[in-house]
Order: sequence, then C-alpha cells, then structure tokens
Amino acid sequence: MDFDADIAIVGGGLNGPALALAMATAGQKVILIDALGVTVRKDAGFDGRSYALALTSTRLLEGIGVWERIAEHAQPMLEIKVTDGRAGEGPSPMFMHFDHAEIEEGPMGQMVEDRHLRRALLEAAKDTDGITQINGRRVVAQDIDPAGITLTLDDGQTVRTRLAVGADGRGTGTGARAGIKRVEWRYAQTALVCAIQHEEPHNGIAHQFFMPPGPLAILPLTGNRSSIVWSESERNAARIHALDDAGYLEVLRPRFGDFLGEISLAGARYTYPLGLSLAHQMVAARVALVGDAAHGMHPIAGQGLNAGLRDVAALAEVVADAARRGEDIGSEAALTRYQEWRRFDNASLALATDSFNRLFSNDNPLVRMARDVGMAAINALPGLRRGFIREAAGLTGDLPRLMRGKPI
Repeated sequence: MDFDADIAIVGGGLNGPALALAMATAGQKVILIDALGVTVRKDAGFDGRSYALALTSTRLLEGIGVWERIAEHAQPMLEIKVTDGRAGEGPSPMFMHFDHAEIEEGPMGQMVEDRHLRRALLEAAKDTDGITQINGRRVVAQDIDPAGITLTLDDGQTVRTRLAVGADGRGTGTGARAGIKRVEWRYAQTALVCAIQHEEPHNGIAHQFFMPPGPLAILPLTGNRSSIVWSESERNAARIHALDDAGYLEVLRPRFGDFLGEISLAGARYTYPLGLSLAHQMVAARVALVGDAAHGMHPIAGQGLNAGLRDVAALAEVVADAARRGEDIGSEAALTRYQEWRRFDNASLALATDSFNRLFSNDNPLVRMARDVGMAAINALPGLRRGFIREAAGLTGDLPRLMRGKPI
C-alpha cells in the first residue's frame, strides 16, 4: 500500500515540530498534524512562560536549524543558587551554588521565552523540505495493519504512514487510542507563572528558593527581567491569583526579596495545576510517545522540556539508524530500542522530581535540618558539585548524537 509519508507526528506544540525537523534532517518524510491553527500557535504574545534549556538541548536545536533563529532572544544561565527558607525570613545560610565556570563546555543552559521558541520551530518546519503541516485538524481514529498505520482526521481525511508519534501532551489521544495506560496523580499545588521587571541586573543567575508550600524559581530573561514559577497550595494559589496586580506583588515581594531592587509585573499572570503523569509504555504497535505524552513531571528542576527533547533526539536517531539498515522504521524491534533507551531515564527523572518536591515542600524541622545539611555538604565537595552542574547542563547519561553536537 502507498504511504503519504514515513512518519505522522500528532501535536504541534514544541516537541512535535522539533521531532519533525530532526526526522526531516535524517531524510524522512513527515506529516505534522496539529489541532490548533498555525496562527494561534505562532502569534501568541508574551505570557511569561519560559524554558530553561540545558546545554544539550541547545545543541539539538542547533542541529535541526532552530537555534540561529532564537539565539538573540536567549539569556545564558551562568550560575544557579539553591536555598531553603520561609517567606519574609530570608534564605538559610546553608545552600548550593553552581557556577558554569567549573565545567569546560560553557553556560549550563539558556533561558528562552515560549513565544520565541514556538515561533522559531514552526517557521523552521514550514521552511523545511520533507515536512507537510496539517493545522486545525484533530485525529479521531488510528488503525494498525502489518505494514503501517492510518490516521483519520475530523474532516474525514486519512493519513497513512509507517509510524505515528504522539507529541500531543498529557491527555494524549494517540497513546489512549493505542491502549497505553498511565499512572498519574495531582499534587495539592498550583504553579503561579509570570514575568517581572526589576531594577538590578540578574547577571545570568537562576535562583531556586524552597519554601514550605513549594519552590519559587527566579529565572533570568534578557534585559532586567526574570521568569517566575511559584508553587503554592491550591487554595493559596487561587486566592493569590484572584488579587489585582498590586495585591499579587505584595504577596510576592516577601518571598522574592529585595536583592534585585524594586519589582513590577511584565506581562500577564497564569496558573497551572501541578501533577505527575507517566505512561506505562512509551511505545505500542506502530506508535511512539515523546514529551508530556509519555511523561509529565513537577517543574521543580525545570527538566520537563529537556526530557522531551531527549526523547526527540533518541527517537530520531533510532529511526534514522533503522532506515539506514533497511529496517521497517515502525517495527517492534525499532520501537523497542527507543523505549529501552528512554523509559528508565524518564521514570527516574519523574521519581526524582516527585521526591524532591515532597522533601522540600514541607516544614518539618528535622527534615529542614537534614536537607540544609545535605545542600551544604554538596556545595562543599567540588567533585560532587561539578557532577550536579553537569547534570543541570544535561551532560550525563547516554546522550543521542544530536545532543552531543553531532549530525544524526
């Protein structure tokens, strides 16, 4: 039977277009299907959402021709400071401090606003031969046969390929239709997200301040601006979000402190419920999952998108190598290699973020003392500290070629 393309990717957020570009780079023909219209995706204004892209994620973006489109909007992360404490009382004297100068590769990562990254990915996909985009259409059915998979869209159109990839988020229809079950639970926390303007320069330093209700991340953006990801209990978050801007800032200031001078809001405010979601399998017959479709985790370490991009790089490499060997790229053997590469890593990261959140989001005096002593010990041991810096930069583990700066 004829195929419309080699691969169909469902989901046009961030991981979907990144995977389409990586696959096209490897010579595959790709159809990218998105339920939203391309105008909605590309023309979003500044909403405060930003991503801490690890060094290895920026290498991937370079390899698929996207980084040059966003480099001018990126803010290098030169240092990370991790502290513990309570609102209004200041941080504990025991802390962790990671400096990029302790590793040879350069900045640990780059902060990029969602609006710039999303637009760059979609424009690169539009400009790349081998990628066909179908926007504003939902997949309503998928049928497997020995040779391929056929997707049916809500307008009756069908798309037949050798492999379908779900990049359609935690509520993945692709995974559900393939019979992939999930384990998931909600934390009793909500993330308050915004961007702020401040008087003093941040000097490329990211801060993570752990408080009993949840962590406050202060992440440097270009100029005298920072992105805020602030976790609170669901009830407190609802109350705070309902305040006007002045009231919101009054609650934020004692948590934020005055180390960057006077602060003001730079854009709208948003809330996101927090939870963990992990697919039992990352693959099924003719189907693979990447990003949040496979694993959604707490933003405590800012690793959600980085983990998704590792999936992208790994799947693209597995498919490219299978094609070179003359294998069926959607075969069980090929997809099993992808799952074996990524499943343990993703499950471990999800468990780690869950454990960190439970460890730091409480006010038990004994637990507070233990975690403060632990942070001080890590900070005092150069070898251990460098290990954490390399972890933050994404330089540990079995890295795909794109994340090592090599062609796929």
